[in-house]
Amino acid sequence: MALSATTPSPRPQARKTSLLGHLYVQVVIAIVLGIALGHFYPGIGESMKPLGDAFIKLVKMVIAPVIFLTVIAGIASMSDLKKVGRVAGKAMLYFLFFSTLALIIGMVVANVVQPGSGLNVDPASIDAKAVASYAAAAHEQTLTGFLMNIIPASAISGLVNGDILQVLFFAILFGIALGMIGEKGEPVLKLVNASMAAIFKVVHILMKAAPIGAFGAMAFTIGKYGIGAVVNLAMLVLTFYATSLIFVLVVLGLVARYNGFSILALIRFIKEELLLVLGTSSSESALPTLMEKLERAGCSKSVVGLVVPTGYSFNLDGTNIYMTLAALFIAQAMNIDLSIGQQILLLLVAMLSSKGAAGVTGAGFITLAATLSVVPAVPVAGMALILGVDRFMSECRSLTNFVGNAVATIVVARWENELDTERLSQALAQRLPEQENEAAV
Repeated sequence: MALSATTPSPRPQARKTSLLGHLYVQVVIAIVLGIALGHFYPGIGESMKPLGDAFIKLVKMVIAPVIFLTVIAGIASMSDLKKVGRVAGKAMLYFLFFSTLALIIGMVVANVVQPGSGLNVDPASIDAKAVASYAAAAHEQTLTGFLMNIIPASAISGLVNGDILQVLFFAILFGIALGMIGEKGEPVLKLVNASMAAIFKVVHILMKAAPIGAFGAMAFTIGKYGIGAVVNLAMLVLTFYATSLIFVLVVLGLVARYNGFSILALIRFIKEELLLVLGTSSSESALPTLMEKLERAGCSKSVVGLVVPTGYSFNLDGTNIYMTLAALFIAQAMNIDLSIGQQILLLLVAMLSSKGAAGVTGAGFITLAATLSVVPAVPVAGMALILGVDRFMSECRSLTNFVGNAVATIVVARWENELDTERLSQALAQRLPEQENEAAV
């Protein structure tokens, strides 16, 4: 017999998941096991590299379609297409301000802490060949070339090559056009929404392999470079981690508080993604699930689709802290006394080079090489001093970049009145409906 209108529908039974059933617990265990294997059996640990590489390739496989579909669906569904330009403009202003602030903080900390002081490295003893490939890559990067590269060779070349900015560029144009043609575009929009549901299901399937990827990547890192590599340059590594932590908790924490949410609650909300970034040293590995989580937390699809992918190239807070801190560390280690004018020049060059090499593989090291090549007082060859510990700092760079982009998305959504604050509060308090919490894992 059919239920009457007044009969309450039965509530679904909440399924309790064991501790080991949570993705973040599995990733933590995998990271610990990877560190142990790499430390005690470095040869075997180094051979685990394909596991990490394979997982990152799997995730990169779906990043372009996720961005393409999300941006199109978000923009096409907006009633006021002027919002697209407004959102993009506000996002770029936010990125420019906080990226520059990160560069300044890195420079101030380097001058106060002096992490390279006392090393007394002889410039003649440095092996310049070790960083030759990075210097060559930096030489090829120009701001004009970077801007021209945003335009894809064809409508699908960005999707084929996995170039985020090219995908974003065409998706914005397509979304605007789809919104402008009105009812004629509705069948296409329905297809886009259906395809998006399918691609996010693929993402959930791939995330089940996250512990394997984290295990392989961490075992390789420790096996190849060894924990002992950190000891010689411990001051630099510790200073960078401490500075990044202060930036996240204090600077981004104040931004979050001003905009009505807690940075610590946000970190708890995206803990699975942060652990994945930590294990793989790649913030791209968690991009699709970050976009999905921010939408569930109340940010509109259009804001998420525009701000998150753009932030991956223009809002690199961790990379910017690293650039000025590492550049001054090299100068201090080689007893090169930089004047205030030279440091300001270094800062200005870093502001440009960090955009010109955005999205390039190994961007942190390449942008540092690009910066030093313009500031002759500090030799590019000095980068060989930090090459051995760069891998250990890449995790911190990626984590800081990742949190910075999450905060930026929520802030821009709030500025645009495209944020459901009640839903955000529920999400950060871990009080979303049960079925949505399960979908996130």
